[in-house]
Amino acid sequence: MTGSSKSVSAAQQADALRSEIERHNFLYYVQDAPVVSDAAYDNLMQELMALEAEHPDLITPESPTQRVGAALQSALDSVRHGTPMLSLGNAFDPEDILAFDKRVSDTLSGAGLIAEDGQVEYVAELKFDGLAVNLRYEQGRLVQAATRGDGQTGEDVTNNIRTLRSVPLRLTGDVPQVLEVRGEVLMFRSDFEALNQAQQRRREKVFVNPRNAAAGSLRQLDPNITQQRPLRFFAYGWGEMVLPGVGQPMPGATHAQMLDWFQHCGLPVNGQRKVVKGAAGLLEFYAGIGNTRGQLPFDIDGVVYKVNSLQAQEVLGYVARAPRFAIAHKFPAQEEMTLLMGIDVQVGRTGAITPVARLQPVFVGGVTVTNATLHNEDEIRRKDVRIGDTVIVRRAGDVIPEVVGPVLALRPENTVLYETPRHCPVCGSAVERLEDEAISRCSGGLFCAAQRKQSITHAAGRKALDIEGLGEKLVDQLVESGRIQSLADLFTLNVLELVGYERMGRKSADNLIAAIDQARTPELGRLLYALGIRHVGETTARDLARHFGSVDAVMQADEEALLAVNEVGPVVAGSITRFFAEEHNREIIAALARAGVHAKAEVVAAGGGQRLAGKTLVLTGTMPTWTRDEATRHILAAGGKVSGSVSKKTAYVVAGDEAGSKLVKAQELGVQVLDEDGLKVLLGL
Repeated sequence: MTGSSKSVSAAQQADALRSEIERHNFLYYVQDAPVVSDAAYDNLMQELMALEAEHPDLITPESPTQRVGAALQSALDSVRHGTPMLSLGNAFDPEDILAFDKRVSDTLSGAGLIAEDGQVEYVAELKFDGLAVNLRYEQGRLVQAATRGDGQTGEDVTNNIRTLRSVPLRLTGDVPQVLEVRGEVLMFRSDFEALNQAQQRRREKVFVNPRNAAAGSLRQLDPNITQQRPLRFFAYGWGEMVLPGVGQPMPGATHAQMLDWFQHCGLPVNGQRKVVKGAAGLLEFYAGIGNTRGQLPFDIDGVVYKVNSLQAQEVLGYVARAPRFAIAHKFPAQEEMTLLMGIDVQVGRTGAITPVARLQPVFVGGVTVTNATLHNEDEIRRKDVRIGDTVIVRRAGDVIPEVVGPVLALRPENTVLYETPRHCPVCGSAVERLEDEAISRCSGGLFCAAQRKQSITHAAGRKALDIEGLGEKLVDQLVESGRIQSLADLFTLNVLELVGYERMGRKSADNLIAAIDQARTPELGRLLYALGIRHVGETTARDLARHFGSVDAVMQADEEALLAVNEVGPVVAGSITRFFAEEHNREIIAALARAGVHAKAEVVAAGGGQRLAGKTLVLTGTMPTWTRDEATRHILAAGGKVSGSVSKKTAYVVAGDEAGSKLVKAQELGVQVLDEDGLKVLLGL
């Protein structure tokens, strides 16, 4: 059982934040359909980072803070970047910039790299609102182009990039053997408007904004479509660079000189950049761009500051997600007033009940807004927003509008308070809100149509039933066609009907049916995890499996019995009992049994039992034969835990090829380091 109510609350909050951030990562980077502003997303990430800093034991390898970005779209081939494409830290007010400049100045002073006048020299540039890409040139020729993806691996868009007239297929002058050019693909506002007019004439989908239009155009499977779209490219940085001779200096000693060199090579670099000194110079550039922002031919959502000296950049180095020598300074949101006509609710893919303001149409930040997010019931109460109010609407981050608050001086007498519905408007299941949670959720996870795609995709995942070949696109088709209405329906599919779906040939269908058949006898822990019970992760599912031995026993257990399971506290126990109290959830489990799905006993590490009980391990690098997931499963089976960060509480660090900063940290702290063979010996394998 969890040690205290405080730690339970922290773990619960971290889980909620991770789920929400990953959902927004998918919507923003993969679907190109964001539902919250950049500012709201930044707040979620800042909140999670602060929580994990306070509770390092809550950090997991899957946490959004442990990676740079988002998942890939499977339809395009993947490309591994020569060096990672990191994100930038964000600043929102002058105090953030003053603090950034002081950190940089203090570090460079200690290294003897500060100027005589005591001020740091920076390059100030625009922060484009487009799609980040990496162009790889070898011997001056463009050989590959990829999206940023998750920062380590992106999507191959080489053929599409080659259609952009602003991208040189061959560089000019003396160029490195290998040069990765980082930059942004975007669309000018005038081109965007012309594109949407053409889309309307053809009665095709119109785009929400230039950023979505650029992202959707670049990630087309057919380069001929991309060629018809008015995309442009600006370079602003570099990744891997292999110079012809050993010890040969960089083409420039400063970032500004490197950008000038880019232009000599034939690469497009935006002219709205300036070398400035100190925080005052940064803030002056920010104010100047802010005043002329509307006159730019394209959208930006801020400016970027980078230390100019490349030697100083090297000294400053990097943190996990971002360089220490650079920061993005975001612009404030744009606001207007309008009438709040009503409040509807949307049911998200994870069951989150989100109140949405239905507005009298208003033009904000270049678009007509009719709906805006209200986040959750607590926010509505805190802001005292009521139906019938005149409200301030803000396009935070220039993406998704939100209601800032009411104009109390204009409030009429007949305003109506909002109440969260007691039952899901989609499936009728009970809507629940756990203590210390801000979000209400539909409890019909396996049953609710709004959550169907998410629940099926989760259940088919590698850590659950591991149904290889059942990707998100096929799940979308199966659900949208009505063929799959619950998890149990997966096990009634046959080869002949599968070949009728897009991109499903006979061999693929045969392989998928074989994978589904293999999933009929999963380990009990995997089946419990596949059900998607709120707060029941992979480790908890295994603990439940070992303790109860069958799905029926878990279903019949009351909260008192559940609390006897290792690491199961009141929040988790309550979530499990509420899940199984829903009749439709019990019916789907019965349908799984009728479809031939029967769980088998948990596999325990050979000769080990719980030999790693109470021990925390950290995995880093690539192992010779095991994937990280396989190693994790063996560790969990032996009673151990896997963390994403190294601390004094870490028992072992398992290091493979290309092990990074975690190995260095382990050596600094004196934590024992193992290779894959050493881990197997530890497990008794």
